[in-house]
Amino acid sequence: MNFVPEPVKVNKTNLLDFDRKGLAAFFVGLGEKPFRATQLLKWLYQEGVTDFSLMTNLSKPLRSYLTEHCRIETPEIVVEQVASDGVHKWVLQTHCGNRVETVFIPEEGRGTLCVSSQIGCALACTFCSTAQQGFNRNLSTSEIIGQVYAAQNRLGSSAKITNVVMMGMGEPLLNFDNVVAAMNLMMDDFAYGLSKRRVTISTSGVVPAMYRLTEVCDVSLAVSLHAVTDELRNELVPINKKYPLQELLAACRENAKLAPRRTITFEYVMLDGVNDSLDDAYGLVELLKTVPSKINLIPFNPFPNSSYRCSSNNRIHQFKTLLNDAGIVTTVRKTRGEDIDAACGQLVGQVKDKSRRHLKLHLAGTEHET
Repeated sequence: MNFVPEPVKVNKTNLLDFDRKGLAAFFVGLGEKPFRATQLLKWLYQEGVTDFSLMTNLSKPLRSYLTEHCRIETPEIVVEQVASDGVHKWVLQTHCGNRVETVFIPEEGRGTLCVSSQIGCALACTFCSTAQQGFNRNLSTSEIIGQVYAAQNRLGSSAKITNVVMMGMGEPLLNFDNVVAAMNLMMDDFAYGLSKRRVTISTSGVVPAMYRLTEVCDVSLAVSLHAVTDELRNELVPINKKYPLQELLAACRENAKLAPRRTITFEYVMLDGVNDSLDDAYGLVELLKTVPSKINLIPFNPFPNSSYRCSSNNRIHQFKTLLNDAGIVTTVRKTRGEDIDAACGQLVGQVKDKSRRHLKLHLAGTEHET
């Protein structure tokens, strides 16, 4: 019997992994001019063309090379849910079988897409459902920008993505290079062309990466604060043990220097009897007195096995009023998509947990029950 070898699988380059600078370097490496990057971006993000043979302003030899050696691939939408308030949630499957979630929030005159940066989350914030799922890996640039690409294609002409918030699954600044490249594409005039004020990155406080961000990418910054003392924040947001509040606020002040009248958004989840006293509100005013700030109060969204409860509407109103009276612009985030678990802190995806956090939490819960 003659042995017939299996066909060799060619590992094609996913061109969605490159921002314009990366694409220019890619084409220069092929002996092409850097402007090919701009041409390709227009085809992909403005024309929605993914078939290289249709990119008529590229030479035939180049189109042939791209067809043979490159690909355009996004995570696949495998589940779509639409909430009663019009919020869309998509579950997207990656090539490794893990799944992440992306949420589109339609509003009057705008459409905000909440994008994930990791499969699971490497941090362990105790009030967040995503964090309880453990962590698998960082998403690639193509898997991040691919969420925007897939969402806009699915929405079609019915809605337009005008804002992107990096507030989905994961800590974006722990996947720095891939997240920055994806945000560059969101803001590139030849890709999505979003204003830097309409692209927001949220962090739990990875201080070294915050300083680095101010050097390479000017986007809006949101900080998950949630407590006014190191003692409580160590419990709610454990990364605070490594980068305590004063270090975090120093990084925020540095970011605020990037532009006149720039403010940092501080996110503050309202937890009944934990961080919602009026003393906490006064502490917040004192803590942020040297940082140009606005505050977004977030009603806690429950998830299974959580010990937290949401603060009452009356307490949230009192908290907001005190902050506003102190001169800090304060809003309460309207809970959207709650009936499909698409609200803040509820995204969980399907994570093959490499951190074993999910197992540890399960065992701890079992021991507590016994």
